[in-house]
Amino acid sequence: MFSIKDMLRRLTDVYNKDPNSNIGRLIGILHEQMVQVNQTLHRIEDWRSIDKAEGVVLDRIGQNVVQPRGAATDEIYRVLLKSKVARNLSTSDTNTIIRVLALALDCEFSEIKIKPKWLDPEDPEPAAITLIQVPVQRLNEVGMSPMQFAQIIQHTVAAGVRVAQVELTGTFQFSSQYNQLESGPTGFADVDMTTGGTLGEVYEPGDDYELPI
Repeated sequence: MFSIKDMLRRLTDVYNKDPNSNIGRLIGILHEQMVQVNQTLHRIEDWRSIDKAEGVVLDRIGQNVVQPRGAATDEIYRVLLKSKVARNLSTSDTNTIIRVLALALDCEFSEIKIKPKWLDPEDPEPAAITLIQVPVQRLNEVGMSPMQFAQIIQHTVAAGVRVAQVELTGTFQFSSQYNQLESGPTGFADVDMTTGGTLGEVYEPGDDYELPI
């Protein structure tokens, strides 16, 4: 965006190009209005993105992809919109399911692992899958419960395939050595409580609601 001096420089030399002159103050008012218009245009451009849009703008994006909001917050609604767009292109194979969930949660593909239930040596099931790894931290950030996340998974898999189990594991591990304290990304935290592993749990609001998918 050009400055007031740039605008004054475009005037002919018959005008006083001092920013404090009458013509300078007039150009200053015009420049302020142009800056506001420019900021509005940039905001409109940014709000075309699901990650940056809010409120009614997200609702309009949802209308385009036929995904109602229901009672979902903006954070959860963004997950629904991303998963809906990805599901529209889904072929329902394992790799595509991982891709859909990774796009919805904005995480790496390697953070999600799926295991066919028919390979379970104890309780095999022909048309079922087990989600054995999910980024718990991302679910906590958007405030999505396991039941709501399972809904997204169930609507991503092929018809007739059941989601048998979703394991929301954390990074916490006990010490590998007896009577020795290990800290860091897997062990107990130090006194500052900024290190250590995370437990395998997800925030669940008391008034959990079903997502409109």
